[in-house]
Amino acid sequence: MSTFFPEINDQTLRQLPKVAGAYVLVIELSTDLTLQNKCFAGGILAKGTYLYCGSANGPGGIAARVKRHCKADKKPHWHVDELTSNGAGRVVSVLVVPGGDECELRARLQDQSKPVPVPGFGSSDCVSCVSHLISEVSKARLRSLGFDK
Repeated sequence: MSTFFPEINDQTLRQLPKVAGAYVLVIELSTDLTLQNKCFAGGILAKGTYLYCGSANGPGGIAARVKRHCKADKKPHWHVDELTSNGAGRVVSVLVVPGGDECELRARLQDQSKPVPVPGFGSSDCVSCVSHLISEVSKARLRSLGFDK
C-alpha cells in the first residue's frame, strides 16, 4: 500500500517507513539548472516540477533514502543529488511504496506525450527505463495521479 506525504517537514520525515521499497520524489526547481554530472554535463533542466522514481533496499529502507535526498548538504552519490543539493531544487512531497518497484512507478507516472528530460538519469543500472526522471508535471496531472491531500 502506498502512502503520500504531501508536505516534507520534520514530522513527516519521522513517519516514513523503514522498509525496502520504492518512492517518488516531487522536486521543484526554482530556477533553471545546468547539470554538472559528467554523464549529463551541460544539459539544462528548466525551472518547474519534476518527479524522480527511486528505490531503497539498503539499511533504513525508504526512510533513510528519502531523508538523505531531502538534505541540502550532502556528498553527491546518486544522479538526483544534483537536483536536491545545489539550492536550485528541493523535495516538496513524496509518495512511498513499501515493497514497490521504481520502474513500475515510472511507467505509471510517465506521460508518454512528454519528452524524457534527461535520458539515463537515475536509470543507469536499469535495462527497461529510458530515465527515472519525469518532467513537465502540472499540478493538475499530479492531482489526477493521487498526489494531493
